[in-house]
Amino acid sequence: MTPTRPPRPPALAARRTWLQRAWDGGWAAAAIAVSGFARAHDGLGPVTPPLAAPALPLLLHDGRSAGLPAVLQGHVTAVQLMFTGCSAICPVQGAVFAQLQALVGGPLPKAQLLSISIDPVADDAQALAAWRRRFGAGTAWLAAAPPVRHAQAMPTFLGGRQDRQAEGDRHNAQVFLFDRQGRLAYRCAEFASPHSVAQAMSQLAARA
Repeated sequence: MTPTRPPRPPALAARRTWLQRAWDGGWAAAAIAVSGFARAHDGLGPVTPPLAAPALPLLLHDGRSAGLPAVLQGHVTAVQLMFTGCSAICPVQGAVFAQLQALVGGPLPKAQLLSISIDPVADDAQALAAWRRRFGAGTAWLAAAPPVRHAQAMPTFLGGRQDRQAEGDRHNAQVFLFDRQGRLAYRCAEFASPHSVAQAMSQLAARA
């Protein structure tokens, strides 16, 4: 079961169909090509002042329950929005995080990755654990889902393209960086490369 959404405009539907074909052809091809889809949007770059994360309850992939601030505390964290039933953007996002964890695992021991589902109805702990296995997630890559009643809390807090919000789809391919105090500190561009995200995390860690 996937979230109920209104029909997508032709341009967005075609874009996601293309992304799925790129993924089916292999991550290397997709990684090169999706960069052409990156678009400028409002609010990219540093968040000034940084915004404290909401007190959002989460179900983690290992069955534990934890509040978002506690999960973020003490780490420089890269956050992405996804859902495990997605077959277009989300597999590309998973591949980006797979490369990202290899880039930051050694140089940034306090770095972690967090995939947060926007479909808590379908994404229980078992589904989240399977998502992690699919992309070879290590211990520093967490997956989580909020309670159903809080499904829109993170998309609302993180922000996103206004045109996409107007379409009723608040799922995007941005990566959002939180500092060690659990504050939203940086918004990466949509489909940012793993290397650019790793560089931003390194700079954030140096300031923390």
